[in-house]
Amino acid sequence: MNAVDVLYSWYASAAAHLDLFGSLGLSLGFIAGVMPRRDRILLASAACAACFGAHYLTLGALTGTAMCAISVMQSLVSLRCLGMPGRSGWVPPLFAASTLVAACLTVATWNGWPSACAAVGTLLATAARLNAAPQPMRLLFLGASLCWGGHNLLVGSVFGLTCDVLTIFGLVIALLRAVQTRAIEPDGLRA
Repeated sequence: MNAVDVLYSWYASAAAHLDLFGSLGLSLGFIAGVMPRRDRILLASAACAACFGAHYLTLGALTGTAMCAISVMQSLVSLRCLGMPGRSGWVPPLFAASTLVAACLTVATWNGWPSACAAVGTLLATAARLNAAPQPMRLLFLGASLCWGGHNLLVGSVFGLTCDVLTIFGLVIALLRAVQTRAIEPDGLRA
Protein backbone atom coordinates (compact mmCIF):
# COMPACT_ATOMS: atom_id res chain seq x y z
CA MET A 1 0.00 0.00 0.00
CA ASN A 2 1.55 3.30 -1.09
CA ALA A 3 0.96 6.86 0.20
CA VAL A 4 -1.78 7.56 -2.35
CA ASP A 5 -3.69 4.47 -1.26
CA VAL A 6 -3.39 5.46 2.40
CA LEU A 7 -4.59 8.99 1.63
CA TYR A 8 -7.50 7.69 -0.43
CA SER A 9 -8.42 5.24 2.32
CA TRP A 10 -8.39 8.03 4.92
CA TYR A 11 -10.51 10.28 2.70
CA ALA A 12 -13.03 7.50 2.01
CA SER A 13 -13.51 6.90 5.74
CA ALA A 14 -13.64 10.61 6.67
CA ALA A 15 -15.67 11.88 3.69
CA ALA A 16 -18.99 11.34 5.46
CA HIS A 17 -17.87 13.73 8.19
CA LEU A 18 -16.37 16.44 6.01
CA ASP A 19 -18.62 19.46 5.71
CA LEU A 20 -18.28 23.22 5.48
CA PHE A 21 -19.64 23.89 8.97
CA GLY A 22 -17.29 21.40 10.57
CA SER A 23 -14.34 22.95 8.74
CA LEU A 24 -15.26 26.48 9.81
CA GLY A 25 -15.93 25.39 13.38
CA LEU A 26 -12.57 23.66 13.50
CA SER A 27 -10.75 26.82 12.45
CA LEU A 28 -12.73 29.09 14.75
CA GLY A 29 -12.25 26.80 17.76
CA PHE A 30 -8.48 27.09 17.59
CA ILE A 31 -8.67 30.82 16.90
CA ALA A 32 -10.89 31.33 19.98
CA GLY A 33 -8.34 29.52 22.14
CA VAL A 34 -5.45 31.79 21.23
CA MET A 35 -7.29 35.12 21.17
CA PRO A 36 -5.66 37.62 23.53
CA ARG A 37 -8.73 39.52 24.73
CA ARG A 38 -12.00 38.45 26.30
CA ASP A 39 -14.21 40.09 23.66
CA ARG A 40 -12.41 38.33 20.84
CA ILE A 41 -12.53 34.99 22.67
CA LEU A 42 -16.30 35.34 23.02
CA LEU A 43 -16.87 36.45 19.42
CA ALA A 44 -14.81 33.58 18.00
CA SER A 45 -16.54 31.16 20.42
CA ALA A 46 -19.98 32.29 19.25
CA ALA A 47 -19.03 31.80 15.60
CA CYS A 48 -17.50 28.40 16.39
CA ALA A 49 -20.62 27.26 18.29
CA ALA A 50 -22.88 28.37 15.41
CA CYS A 51 -20.85 26.34 12.93
CA PHE A 52 -20.76 23.28 15.15
CA GLY A 53 -24.48 23.53 15.82
CA ALA A 54 -25.08 23.13 12.09
CA HIS A 55 -22.48 20.34 11.92
CA TYR A 56 -24.08 18.40 14.80
CA LEU A 57 -27.48 18.80 13.19
CA THR A 58 -26.19 17.00 10.08
CA LEU A 59 -24.86 14.20 12.34
CA GLY A 60 -28.18 13.89 14.18
CA ALA A 61 -26.56 14.89 17.51
CA LEU A 62 -29.51 16.91 18.78
CA THR A 63 -28.20 17.54 22.30
CA GLY A 64 -24.99 18.95 20.82
CA THR A 65 -27.01 21.13 18.44
CA ALA A 66 -29.15 22.49 21.29
CA MET A 67 -26.12 23.18 23.49
CA CYS A 68 -24.45 25.05 20.62
CA ALA A 69 -27.51 27.28 20.22
CA ILE A 70 -27.36 28.13 23.92
CA SER A 71 -23.61 28.75 23.63
CA VAL A 72 -24.11 31.25 20.80
CA MET A 73 -26.70 33.17 22.81
CA GLN A 74 -24.60 33.19 25.98
CA SER A 75 -21.42 34.25 24.18
CA LEU A 76 -23.14 37.17 22.45
CA VAL A 77 -24.93 38.31 25.62
CA SER A 78 -21.73 38.06 27.63
CA LEU A 79 -19.79 39.91 24.93
CA ARG A 80 -22.30 42.73 24.72
CA CYS A 81 -23.60 43.10 28.26
CA LEU A 82 -21.29 41.74 30.93
CA GLY A 83 -19.45 44.53 32.67
CA MET A 84 -21.55 47.29 31.10
CA PRO A 85 -22.94 49.70 33.71
CA GLY A 86 -26.67 49.23 34.28
CA ARG A 87 -26.99 46.33 31.88
CA SER A 88 -25.24 43.44 33.55
CA GLY A 89 -27.78 42.93 36.34
CA TRP A 90 -30.05 40.82 34.18
CA VAL A 91 -27.23 38.69 32.71
CA PRO A 92 -26.88 36.17 35.61
CA PRO A 93 -30.65 35.42 35.68
CA LEU A 94 -30.60 34.98 31.88
CA PHE A 95 -27.68 32.58 32.19
CA ALA A 96 -29.46 30.70 34.98
CA ALA A 97 -32.56 30.41 32.77
CA SER A 98 -30.50 29.24 29.80
CA THR A 99 -28.81 26.66 32.03
CA LEU A 100 -32.25 25.40 33.05
CA VAL A 101 -33.22 25.25 29.36
CA ALA A 102 -29.98 23.32 28.67
CA ALA A 103 -30.89 20.82 31.39
CA CYS A 104 -34.40 20.38 29.94
CA LEU A 105 -33.01 19.98 26.42
CA THR A 106 -30.51 17.43 27.67
CA VAL A 107 -33.34 15.38 29.16
CA ALA A 108 -35.51 15.81 26.04
CA THR A 109 -32.73 14.80 23.64
CA TRP A 110 -31.04 12.29 25.95
CA ASN A 111 -28.69 9.93 24.14
CA GLY A 112 -26.60 8.57 27.03
CA TRP A 113 -22.99 9.54 27.54
CA PRO A 114 -22.80 11.94 24.55
CA SER A 115 -25.64 13.96 26.07
CA ALA A 116 -24.00 13.94 29.51
CA CYS A 117 -20.70 15.16 28.07
CA ALA A 118 -22.43 17.93 26.10
CA ALA A 119 -24.38 19.04 29.17
CA VAL A 120 -21.33 19.22 31.46
CA GLY A 121 -19.34 20.96 28.72
CA THR A 122 -22.12 23.53 28.35
CA LEU A 123 -22.26 24.08 32.11
CA LEU A 124 -18.50 24.73 32.29
CA ALA A 125 -18.63 27.02 29.25
CA THR A 126 -21.52 28.94 30.86
CA ALA A 127 -19.38 29.53 33.94
CA ALA A 128 -16.53 30.64 31.66
CA ARG A 129 -18.67 33.22 29.90
CA LEU A 130 -19.64 34.78 33.22
CA ASN A 131 -15.99 35.55 34.04
CA ALA A 132 -14.69 39.03 33.33
CA ALA A 133 -11.03 37.94 33.44
CA PRO A 134 -9.53 35.98 30.52
CA GLN A 135 -7.47 33.47 32.55
CA PRO A 136 -10.30 31.95 34.62
CA MET A 137 -12.38 31.99 31.44
CA ARG A 138 -9.71 29.99 29.63
CA LEU A 139 -9.43 27.45 32.48
CA LEU A 140 -13.17 26.82 32.43
CA PHE A 141 -13.18 26.62 28.62
CA LEU A 142 -10.39 24.04 28.93
CA GLY A 143 -12.66 21.86 31.10
CA ALA A 144 -15.54 22.43 28.70
CA SER A 145 -13.37 21.41 25.73
CA LEU A 146 -12.41 18.18 27.47
CA CYS A 147 -16.10 17.35 27.98
CA TRP A 148 -16.96 18.25 24.40
CA GLY A 149 -14.06 16.05 23.31
CA GLY A 150 -15.86 13.14 24.98
CA HIS A 151 -19.09 14.09 23.19
CA ASN A 152 -17.39 14.32 19.82
CA LEU A 153 -15.57 11.04 20.28
CA LEU A 154 -18.84 9.30 21.13
CA VAL A 155 -20.92 10.82 18.28
CA GLY A 156 -18.17 10.32 15.71
CA SER A 157 -17.49 13.96 14.84
CA VAL A 158 -14.02 13.99 13.30
CA PHE A 159 -14.13 17.79 13.02
CA GLY A 160 -15.43 18.23 16.55
CA LEU A 161 -12.75 16.02 18.09
CA THR A 162 -10.01 17.66 16.03
CA CYS A 163 -11.35 21.08 17.02
CA ASP A 164 -11.33 20.10 20.69
CA VAL A 165 -7.72 18.97 20.49
CA LEU A 166 -6.72 22.21 18.74
CA THR A 167 -8.78 24.33 21.13
CA ILE A 168 -7.18 22.62 24.13
CA PHE A 169 -3.78 23.20 22.54
CA GLY A 170 -4.59 26.89 21.91
CA LEU A 171 -5.93 27.38 25.45
CA VAL A 172 -2.84 25.80 26.98
CA ILE A 173 -0.62 28.07 24.87
CA ALA A 174 -2.58 31.14 25.98
CA LEU A 175 -2.56 30.05 29.64
CA LEU A 176 1.19 29.41 29.59
CA ARG A 177 1.84 32.67 27.75
CA ALA A 178 0.02 34.59 30.49
CA VAL A 179 1.92 32.78 33.25
CA GLN A 180 5.27 33.48 31.55
CA THR A 181 4.36 37.15 31.08
CA ARG A 182 3.64 37.52 34.80
CA ALA A 183 6.84 35.69 35.71
CA ILE A 184 9.09 38.08 33.77
CA GLU A 185 7.47 41.34 34.90
CA PRO A 186 9.84 43.46 37.00
CA ASP A 187 8.76 43.87 40.63
CA GLY A 188 8.26 47.59 40.21
CA LEU A 189 5.66 47.14 37.47
CA ARG A 190 3.48 44.81 39.55
CA ALA A 191 2.57 47.49 42.05
